[in-house]
Amino acid sequence: MISSHATWRNPRILAMLFMVFLAGGLVGAWTMRMIHRQFHQTAIFQPNASKQLSYDQLKDELNLSSEQARKLKSILDDFVRYNQDLQAQIEDFRATGKNRIRSILNAQQQQQFEKLCDQIQSP
Repeated sequence: MISSHATWRNPRILAMLFMVFLAGGLVGAWTMRMIHRQFHQTAIFQPNASKQLSYDQLKDELNLSSEQARKLKSILDDFVRYNQDLQAQIEDFRATGKNRIRSILNAQQQQQFEKLCDQIQSP
């Protein structure tokens, strides 16, 4: 007699659990990355620049008043939040694209696709 209840040996259940844990890991990693950026990135971001201007550097070198320093801090905080929002949108766009690609691949192709994605993301 075959049971109609789901078991841990069912490949669909195992695949679903794997995807849940994978998604949780990715969300956790992304969250930690954003937290790290928020606390450690108080500089004016310039892509491909070897030097960046920080709040402390601008405050000291421009001899800002306390009011100017407060406004500068607010501007930089807004900039960091805006940059984080853009990064989140980019990550969502990438994830959507990857999911669309995965949806047209068979299981073997999906594994190869994941390997290719990992190679690109590795430093």
